[in-house]
Amino acid sequence: MSSSKQQAPLPFIGNLLQGERNAITDVAGVTVGHQTLSDGPVQTGVTVIRPHAGDPFRDKVPAAAVVLNGFGKSVGLVQVAELGVLETPIALTNTFSVGTVATAQIRHCVADNPESGRMLPTVNPLVFECNDGFLNDIQRMAVTEADYLQALADAGVDFAQGSVGAGRGMSSFQLKGGIGSASRRVSAREGGCHTVGALVLANYGRQPQLVLAGHSVGDRLAKLQAARSLPAVDEAEKGSIIIIVATDAPLDARQLRRLALRAGAGLARTGSVFGHGSGDIVLAFSTAYTMPDRVERPMPAVAMLHDGLLDGLFQAAADSTEQAIIHALWRATPVTGREGNHRVALGDVLPASALLSTHA
Repeated sequence: MSSSKQQAPLPFIGNLLQGERNAITDVAGVTVGHQTLSDGPVQTGVTVIRPHAGDPFRDKVPAAAVVLNGFGKSVGLVQVAELGVLETPIALTNTFSVGTVATAQIRHCVADNPESGRMLPTVNPLVFECNDGFLNDIQRMAVTEADYLQALADAGVDFAQGSVGAGRGMSSFQLKGGIGSASRRVSAREGGCHTVGALVLANYGRQPQLVLAGHSVGDRLAKLQAARSLPAVDEAEKGSIIIIVATDAPLDARQLRRLALRAGAGLARTGSVFGHGSGDIVLAFSTAYTMPDRVERPMPAVAMLHDGLLDGLFQAAADSTEQAIIHALWRATPVTGREGNHRVALGDVLPASALLSTHA
C-alpha cells in the first residue's frame, strides 16, 4: 500500500545485507497474512504471523518475549515466559478485539486437535494489541473470528505493508502508522550464516521526537505541515508498538529473550523513550527447530549457537526493527475514520527522496 510519492528508495539502516524481500518472511518458513476492515468509522483488522506451515500446537516453536513498557493487554505472554514456546500463530489486532481473536485461535486449535483441553493440554493463544481508537470506532468490536481465519488462510511470503491488517487504524508520531517489516543477514564471520527478520505494528511516538535514519525531523515536519495548513500536533505518548523478531539461528528461549531485547535499540533510534502510556512489547522466535507436544516423541538434538557469536544477530535485530518502522511509516497511506479523524501519511508530507537529497 504505497502511493507514487513513496516509490523513491527509502533510507537503508546499518551495514548488514538485507534478505531477498527485506521482510520477516526472509526467514524460511515464516508467512504473514492480513484481513483489513475499512468501512467509514471502522478502520481496523488482523495480522497473522505463522512461524511454520505446520500445527504449532503439535510442533511448538522456541520463543521469548520482552516487555519494554507494560501498558498493554496482550494475551499469552505468561506461558511463553514460563515454557519458552509458541503453540499458535502470532496474531495482531486492536485492543478490544483481543478476546475475539484469542477465541478464534482456540477454536482453530480444537478443530485440528479435538482432544485439546481433554486428553491433551489446553492451548495458549497468543494475541498482541495496540489501541487504534483514534481512527477506528474500537467500541464496535468489529473484528470477528472469521477475520482471524481469513488472515491465517491468506498468509504467504509476500504481503502488504502500511495501512493494512492490524495496522489499518494505527497512528505513529501523529502520522499514519501501521505494519512494517525488514530483514538482515549475518555472515559467517559475524556468528553464522543466519537471517533475522522483524515485523512491527507501529502505533507509538511523539512527532517532535521523530528520528528517521539518524536525522531528527520533528521540527521539519511541523514546518511542512504548517505550510500545508495542517494542524500542529504534539500529543502525549499514549500509543504502543508490537515488534516480532524471527530468526533461523538455533537459539534457546534464554538467548531469544536477549535477541528480543536488542529490538529495543532499533526502536529507541526512531525517537521512542518507551513512554508511560505506550505498550512496547517484543517477541522473538526461532525456526531452527521445534519442540514436540507429546513425551513419546523425540526431543530435537540441536547445537545452540554459542553466546559469544550473538553480536551479529543483535545488530541484525536492532537494524531490522528500525528499518521495519521506517517501512511502516513511509508505506502507510492516509486514512480518515471515526468522527472524521484523519492521519496523513509521512510520504505525503516528507517524501523519502526529500530526506535523502537533503542529507546526501
